[in-house]
This record gives sequence, structure tokens and C-alpha cells, in this order.
Amino acid sequence: MTQADDRIQLVRDATFVRLDAAGAITGTGGRTPDGLFLRDARHLSRWQLTVDGETPLALTPATADSDDTATCVLTPAGTRDDPPAYTVFREQTVSAGALGEHLRLVSNRPEPVTAHVALTVDADFADLFELRADDRHYDKPGAQHTTRVTPDGVLLDYRRAEWHSSTAVTSRPVPHDVTPADDTPHSTARTLTWHLPLDAHGEADLHLTVHARPHALPEPPATSRPSRPATTATDDLTRTCERGLADLDLLTITATGVDGEEVHVPAAGIPWFLTLFGRDSLLTSYFLLPHRPWTAAATLSALAATQGTRHDPVSREQPGRIVHETRHGELAHFRQVPYGRYYGAVDATPLFLVLLHAHYRQTGDPSVALRLEQHARRAVDWMLTDGGLTRHGYLVYEPDPGGLVNQNWKDSVGAVCFTDGTQADGPIAVSEAQGYAYDALLRTAELAETLWQDGPYAQRLRERAEDLRRRFTADFWMTDADFPALALDGHGRQVDALASDAGHLLWSGILEPEAARRVGQRLMQPDFFSGWAIRTLAAGQKPYHPLSYHRGSAWPHDNAVIALGLARHGLADEVRRLAQGLLAAAAHHGDRLPEVLAGYDRTATTRPVPYPHSCSPQAWAAATPLALRTALESV
Repeated sequence: MTQADDRIQLVRDATFVRLDAAGAITGTGGRTPDGLFLRDARHLSRWQLTVDGETPLALTPATADSDDTATCVLTPAGTRDDPPAYTVFREQTVSAGALGEHLRLVSNRPEPVTAHVALTVDADFADLFELRADDRHYDKPGAQHTTRVTPDGVLLDYRRAEWHSSTAVTSRPVPHDVTPADDTPHSTARTLTWHLPLDAHGEADLHLTVHARPHALPEPPATSRPSRPATTATDDLTRTCERGLADLDLLTITATGVDGEEVHVPAAGIPWFLTLFGRDSLLTSYFLLPHRPWTAAATLSALAATQGTRHDPVSREQPGRIVHETRHGELAHFRQVPYGRYYGAVDATPLFLVLLHAHYRQTGDPSVALRLEQHARRAVDWMLTDGGLTRHGYLVYEPDPGGLVNQNWKDSVGAVCFTDGTQADGPIAVSEAQGYAYDALLRTAELAETLWQDGPYAQRLRERAEDLRRRFTADFWMTDADFPALALDGHGRQVDALASDAGHLLWSGILEPEAARRVGQRLMQPDFFSGWAIRTLAAGQKPYHPLSYHRGSAWPHDNAVIALGLARHGLADEVRRLAQGLLAAAAHHGDRLPEVLAGYDRTATTRPVPYPHSCSPQAWAAATPLALRTALESV
């Protein structure tokens, strides 16, 4: 559950709903849209209750009793001399593909009364990409919205060519009437009404259920994830770890593995990313390895199943490439957005190889690395060919105007920039991806030698890795700044903004040990470290903005990678300071780390300033405290 401003969000089994303080859905869009969502589509866009013709007041605003259930208390309008005739106790619960609601009306009068209850419902079936505040419009030729009255409610239906989705609303008792909600032409909104008799000081119950039926998924699978138990932890780290594990349970979705098996993997986050993401799921699984190694095995299998096999300029698919994200919505289905399976990531493929080896090292179980040997070899082939290692000497990407301009983890426009704020042009070689590639080559070489019995292949990979390391030191190191460049642009120029990506180089091991220690200490200076976390861009530079997505904000998962790198190089004091700042930030968010924090200094505010578009819960932020625990235990 998350709560911000007057909105509340509930999640369970790949389904989430966002409600206002009275439990209503008003169909807003923008940065956090209202509605009931499943598989990238909004299956409920209006859910508005009236009692005796008036919208009831919230005596107690909606409060989450658990991650999937909220309650509030409502009344019709009243005065001191004419208090409300009855009180409405409202409970709402989200489950796999469904929203359940229980309204209990309690009479406050000494004589019988009849409550006239009405509920206006609608489903616009909007794709999540339509709800983003980016001024884009998507045509839907031939789309048809219809509503049909059923014996116990209404069926809201949507068709476009072969695409078919529906939402069924049922009630007990059945409604007395179902009528059009307004006079707008072609409106599918309907108002369901009930006339509920209440005895003197008596009660009446109304039970409603909404079933979302997405295209090609008639029965959404339930993962049977338990609600979060009350914590008994007394220390900040344990509480934050427990909250993170509970959030990861909420974000677990079902995917198809490499052999067609059903696997459970971490989705990236809510509201925009409740789906499989390459780098997000890989880093989340890496952070979890000492605690839940089976998550890594599932993620590797799901990503192997979607590994690229051909060249597609729209989706950026290439043979051997690991997918960036998968989508199940209408716009992806009709290829109006490229994200059905979108491969625009320069880093997911080496991270796949890193996790494959790390899983073997953590568990001692060779089965996953043996099963995915050919997928690993194809991933290495991609790095050497389309990835750019042979032609350009580095992993590179070309900005994709139809998809992502930047294809590293800082994938917003302008994130890979010079100190004057200019966005680098391609082919772009970001620093952290070279570190991942170096680490991936060495790790895959060990698998080749110890498990695949291919010594010559292992030797070739080690030679490639060493050559990459030598050239990286020569080309990326900025002598005057004593710090690595953020990237090389298409002309070979150092992209000279001082950025947190340098911390990832400590984790991957591509920097010489002494240089790595200096970088680690530099990242803990005040222009980088806000007191809560390390900023994505050091303050004081022209492009710095504390409320930007990647140019001055602070990301917990970014800090987790850096913490592991600091620990690798024995920087114990720095690890502890960084962990203390992140845990203090989590304490202000109910022990949950959000996706991203604003970059304001800790001395300026008593609590961390929220980033206005942050996902919460979000997978790699939820896994961050587990990575912090690993880092702290290793120094």
C-alpha cells in the first residue's frame, strides 16, 4: 500500500487500484492515475458513490489496513440539528484481477429509514501509455465501447479488431435499477441504484465485485503472496529489509520461463512498471541473492525466454540481446508503442551474465548456468557484435527517437550530459555499462572453464576483459577531475559531468584499486552525498536539478550498487555513512525506500523531500536494504 496526498494505492497479484480519500475513482490521468489496473490497462475508470443523491463525506479518510485492503467511514451531509441518518462503513480489497467492496450502512435513527444508494461505474480501458502526461495521442480505429446490463450488475466491454477486454461489475443484493449515468453521446457509464431498508438503528449490507478480464487472460493468476505480517524488528535495517521483502512479494508477477514453465519474477514498480524489466529485475535479483536465490533463477529463465533472435529496428531486438521491458497492453499489441518486447537497453545483456554467474557462486548449484549456457554464449556474442565491443571498442547505443533516447539506467532525455547540460549524441558509451561488460566477460570465463569445460573460450573472454580494462582507464579517466567520465560520445569525447555512475565501476571492478578508493571517497563529499543518499549528479554543476529524474535526484538502487562497490574496496566508514542515510530516509516513508528521492541536502529539511513522480513500491528500491545488509556484513 502507498498513500500520498489524498490518494491511496492497493496492490495484490499483479493488480493495483488507486482511490481517493473516500474510496472513489474519478478517472484522472497524469503522474499517478486513478483506477483499477491489470496488464497495462485501466479496467475501472469511474467508481463514484452517492447516498440519497449526494456524495458522502469522509469522516475518516481511506486508510490501508494491509497492502491490499482499505477502509473508510462515510456519511451523507448533516447538520448539528439534523445529523446524518446513517453511517457508511466502506471496505475495499484488491485481489488477482478483481476489486471487492463491502458497504455496511448503519442507521442512526430510532425509526425505520430507506437508504437510496447509487454507484456510477465506467471503464475506459485506457492503455497506461495514454495516461502519461506527455501530450501524446494514440488513434484507435474501429474501437467500440459497449455496456450490457446483466442479472446482477453490468458488463463493460471493449473491442478493437481482435483485441477484446471487459470488466464485469456484480452486486449482492442485485441493483434495483441500472441507468445511463449521463446524456453524453456514446457514454458507457452506468449508475446502479439500490433502495436499502434499515430498521430502527439497524444495518444493511451491499457487496460489490469488479472482475477485470484483459485480452488473452481470462483468469488472472493469483500468486498467493501473504500480506505483510507485523514486524517485531527493533533496528532500522531489519525493519527496512522486512518492508522491502514484503514489497517484493506484492510486486511478484507470473512470467513464462525458457522451457515454457511458469516462473515468479519481480516486476519493476507501481503504477507505471508492473511488468518484467530487464535491468530492474536483474539488479533486484542480484541484491536478493543471499536471501532469495530462487528469484534470480526465475528471472534468468524469464529473460532467456525473451532473448532476442532477430533484428527489428522498431523494438531494437538483436540476436542475443536481453529485453529491456515487456508490455501486454493494447498499444503494444498494435505496435503503436515499441514496448511489447523492447530491447533498448545497453546494460541488461551484461547484467544477465553477471547474475548467471553470481547465482552459481552464491548457491553452488550449476544447473541454471548449465541450462542457460547457449543463452549466455549468445549474450556474449551480442556484446561483441551488435553491442559494439568489436567495432567501437565499447558497449554503445544509438538514441532511439521512437523509444528511449538514453538506454542505460539513466534513461531520461538529457541524463547523459556534459557539464554545460548538453545531451551526448551517439553512438554513446556510458561508463557503467563498460564495467558491467568487463565483469560479465570475467564471470562468463569462469563458467566456461569450470562448468562448460571450454578453456579456450574462457581464455578469449579473459583477454577481451583485460583489453577493455586497459582502454577504459586510458579513455574514460579525467585527469583534472581525478574521476571517470560519465560516457564517451559518438566523437570519442569525454562526457564530463560528474555523475554517480562512477560508483558502479567500484562494484564491477574495472577501476584500479587505488583509483576506485579515491572515487568512492569523492562520492561521499557533500556535493554528491546529500546526507540521505548519493545524488545522480553532483550539485553545483550547470545541469544539476534536485527534482530531475536523473540529473540531481538520488536513487536508492544506485546507492545500493555503490555501497556494494565501496565494500568491495574496503571503504567501511563510507558504507556505514551511506547506509545510515538511506535507512534514515526509509524511516520517514514507513520503512519503505521509494524509487527516487529529491536531491536536497539533509541539512535543509527535517525529512527527505519526495520526488514527485516516484514509483512506490518499486522493486530495486525494495531490494536496496538487502544489498546494504550484504555490504555492511562484508566490511
